[in-house]
Amino acid sequence: MMAAYKKNPMKYLLTILFALGCVSLPAQSKTTESLNERYPNSRVFFFYNNTLRMLNQREDKDFDALIKDIDKMKFLWINKPANFGTAEYKKITSNYKKELFEEIMTSRFQGKNLDVFVKDENGKTKGMLVLVNDSTNLYVLDIVGSIALDKVSKLYKMLDDNTDIQKRIKETFTDNRKQH
Repeated sequence: MMAAYKKNPMKYLLTILFALGCVSLPAQSKTTESLNERYPNSRVFFFYNNTLRMLNQREDKDFDALIKDIDKMKFLWINKPANFGTAEYKKITSNYKKELFEEIMTSRFQGKNLDVFVKDENGKTKGMLVLVNDSTNLYVLDIVGSIALDKVSKLYKMLDDNTDIQKRIKETFTDNRKQH
């Protein structure tokens, strides 16, 4: 192997990079992707485990434990159009179910409806969806990995209460809406 490297180090390096590029994390839901396309004013933010750890400015050990099994999370914020009603929401949840996500929890949190879906493979949770629906917005947390069900609202609250994240998200959303 070392001889191959000495003869053509660039080819060897490209082969390794290509092989590593083929190893990737599972993709987020197709329904979430279609929501991003269907609602062009939506905003998307990606968080990886190390990004989430950086949000933990208070070094809260409980929060670190909460996010330890999250590989990647897509946060989709949809400012719902006037014609977005119950039927549209049911269609979205039905599409998630067609992707083999199972609805496991429905709750209310700070005046918002919260629905949690899980996708299992061979008894292991591969993905989770958290839909937070209020009168003007739909928030989708599409998670590759998992979090404890009793901690879902804590994760959403951390994202919602973190003033730096909240400020950046709202600025991005406001700036982009002015352009459309």
